[in-house]
Amino acid sequence: MTTTLILVVGAIVLLTAVYISWRAGRLDRLHIRLETAQAALDAALLRRSAVCLELAGSRLLDPATSLVLAAAAHEARTAGPDEREHAESDLSRTLRAVVDQERFLEKVHAPELLEELDSAVAKVVYSRRFYNTAVGVTRIAQRRWLARTLRLAGHTDFPQFFEIDDAPPVAFATE
Repeated sequence: MTTTLILVVGAIVLLTAVYISWRAGRLDRLHIRLETAQAALDAALLRRSAVCLELAGSRLLDPATSLVLAAAAHEARTAGPDEREHAESDLSRTLRAVVDQERFLEKVHAPELLEELDSAVAKVVYSRRFYNTAVGVTRIAQRRWLARTLRLAGHTDFPQFFEIDDAPPVAFATE
């Protein structure tokens, strides 16, 4: 009876250890996925800012519009972590105001630049959605009782969603 009891207890301990190890590994993989998604989002935001700066400096826009767009793109590139969401939303609104002008698409004869801008805007939308999905899944995993009780996430910060106004300009949405 004692041998059977020892084997049962040993099997339970082994299965519990395997399960805890699996949960810790899953949480680690989720954090890696989150970091990768954040890097992709940062790259997409920087690319959009770069294309906006290129558009502002291309002399395709009137000087006042170029200045406003360049200022918004520069602010988005140099914003700190606390102001980043606000600066990126401002860039989105400025970009919509520039591109949705009646004379913009009639006047601009640079299809490569417009395609690059459309691609950059779309990548921001997709990257942000992917990042926010990764944040949601990671937050759920960190909230589970086992992860909280055994501190499987260690001392990592609770991930935050990245909420910006990233609606594409109407000219790009209808194409």
